[in-house]
Amino acid sequence: MIVAFFESIKYVGHLFPLAFLRVFVGYFYLNQALLKYNGDFLTHPRIADLITTGLAQSTAPTWYSEFLSQVAIPHWRVFSGVIVACELLLGFSYLLGYLVRPMAIVGVLLSCFYLSVYPTADIFYKTFIAVHITLAWLAAGRCLGFDYYFYKRNRGIWW
Repeated sequence: MIVAFFESIKYVGHLFPLAFLRVFVGYFYLNQALLKYNGDFLTHPRIADLITTGLAQSTAPTWYSEFLSQVAIPHWRVFSGVIVACELLLGFSYLLGYLVRPMAIVGVLLSCFYLSVYPTADIFYKTFIAVHITLAWLAAGRCLGFDYYFYKRNRGIWW
């Protein structure tokens, strides 16, 4: 497996700059998850407050607004735990370069959620959606990541 790690630079070295972007985004999500976990995000209804203030300004579809107001706000503990878990998994996945394509889908969904909750940070989360799509499309885990090891053995859409 270690040989495949260094071999990835030789065969997919053109993805080297994209590997740095992947590691940066992974560190960003891991840092955000740890800040939320160590803070009071899981114990106080911060996500419910964010959703109620964000939906007042949001241009989200009505079905999504109703879902957030009827499901996410009453069950804010479960919803905030899922958000922290998704950010933690996304951060580890991007840092290790393992399962980058499926986790990029999770990243796009998480960025779409944040886009509806934080309508003032419009360009930031739209850029993150583009970054996740780029990482998935170009399979950024193949360079300096564990995806290259599995790509050599099992070719498929996930690697």
